[in-house]
Amino acid sequence: MKPIVAIIIAATALSLGSCKLGQKYVKPSNTGMPTAFDPTVQTDTISIADLKWQEVYSDSILQSLIEKTLANNKDLLAADARIKELAAQSRVAKADLFPSITGNAYTQKEALNYGGDGFSNDPEIGIKLSIGWEADLWGNLRWAKDRSIAQLLGSIEAQRALKISLIAQVAQAYFELVALDHEYNIVSRTLQARKEGVRIAKLRFEGGLTAETSYLQAQVEYARTATYLPVLERNIALKENQISLLTGSYPDHIERAEFKADVPLPETLPVGLPSALLEKRPDIRQAEQQLIAANAEVGIAYTNRFPRLTLTAQGGLESEEFANFLKSPMYFLSAGLIGPVFDMGRRQAAYRAKQAAYEQANLQYEKTVLQAFTDVKNAIVTFKKVEDIYTKWRELEQSAKATMDLAQLQYINGVISYINVLDAQRSYFDAQIGLSNAIRDKRLCLVQLYKSLGGGW
Repeated sequence: MKPIVAIIIAATALSLGSCKLGQKYVKPSNTGMPTAFDPTVQTDTISIADLKWQEVYSDSILQSLIEKTLANNKDLLAADARIKELAAQSRVAKADLFPSITGNAYTQKEALNYGGDGFSNDPEIGIKLSIGWEADLWGNLRWAKDRSIAQLLGSIEAQRALKISLIAQVAQAYFELVALDHEYNIVSRTLQARKEGVRIAKLRFEGGLTAETSYLQAQVEYARTATYLPVLERNIALKENQISLLTGSYPDHIERAEFKADVPLPETLPVGLPSALLEKRPDIRQAEQQLIAANAEVGIAYTNRFPRLTLTAQGGLESEEFANFLKSPMYFLSAGLIGPVFDMGRRQAAYRAKQAAYEQANLQYEKTVLQAFTDVKNAIVTFKKVEDIYTKWRELEQSAKATMDLAQLQYINGVISYINVLDAQRSYFDAQIGLSNAIRDKRLCLVQLYKSLGGGW
C-alpha cells in the first residue's frame, strides 16, 4: 500500500500548489444609485422593512392566512425542494475535489483452448481497492464548486423573494376581499333605497302627482343597481378562491374582519437608505448570486481549454488459487493527461459564449436594482398621495349625501323633478364606492411599500 499512500500525498501536494485561472468575481459598485429615494422624505436608516410581517399586519385573521400560506403554498414548498436539490448538487461539486475510493471483490474462471490442442483453465480471485483523482491544476473543479454554491445561495434568495411576494399577495387579496364585502353592502343598501324609491314613485304616479315617466325612471334605476350584485358576488367568490389557492387549500369560504371606515397611516415615512435595498431585497441578492454563478461558468469554460490530469492507484490481493490468496498482493499506478489538440475552436467559442452570458447576468443585476428602486419610488408616490385622495373622496361623499337628502326632500315637496333626484342618488352611490376604494388603497399602499423595501422574509 506504500505506493498508494505516496500517490495520495503527491496528489494532495499538487492540488495545494495548483493555481486557479480566470477572472475573480468583483461585486458591482452601483455607483449610479441615488443617495435618497425622495428629497422630500427624511433620510434615515430606519425602514419599515425592519419590522416583522406580524407587526405590519395586525389583523389576526390575516395573520392566520399568511401563516397557512407559508406552511402550505405549493410554490413555496417547491422552492424548498429546489434548495434541497441544489444543496445536494453542491456537495457533489465539493466531493469532486477529493479522491474517490471504490472497492471490488470478484472471482472468475476462464477456460481457453487455442487451436484445439490444449485446454486450460485460468481461474482468478481478487479483492482490490481503487483510488481515482483528478488534479485540479487550473481551478476547473473549484470554479464548478463556486458555481454550485452560488446556485444554492441564489435558490435560497429566490425562496425569500417568493415569501415576500406571497405575504404581499395574501395581504392584498384579503384587503380587496374586505373591500368587496363593503362594496356589496353599499350596493345592497342602495338597492333597498331604490326599491323604496320605486314604491314612492308608484304611489305618486297613481295619485296623479307625477307623470308615469318618473315611475319608469325609478324602475330603471332599481334594475341598474341590481346588476351590480351578481358581479360583486362573482368577484367575491373569485377572490376567495385566489386566497385559498395561495394558502394551498381547495376553494372554500374565507373568514375576514369587518371593513373599517378609515386606516391611519404613519405620520413619517420610514423607508431607509437606497443602499440598504441591496441587503434587504432578496431578488437583488438572488441576481448577484446568479452573477457569481455566471462568472464561475466563465472560469469553467476558460480552464476547459487546458489539459486535465487524472491519477489512478489500485492495490489489493489477486491470485489464481485461494490457498495463495493472502500471499498475492498487487498494485497498479497510472497517470493520464488529457487535453485539447484540435477542436475547430469549440472550447474557445464556449468560453466566448459564457463571457456573453456573464454580461447578460450583469445587466440583469443592474435591471433588478433599478426595478427595486423604481418599486420603492412608486410606493412612496402612492403613499404621499393616497391620504389626499382619501380626503377628497370623503369630502365628496359627505357633500353627495347632503345633496341627495336635500333633493329627495325637494322632490317630495314638488320643487324639483325626479330626474334631479336620480342624479343626486347616482352621485352619492359613486362617491360611496370611491370612498370605499380609497380606504382600500390606503391599506394596499402599505402592503406595496413593505414589499418594495424587502420586508417579510
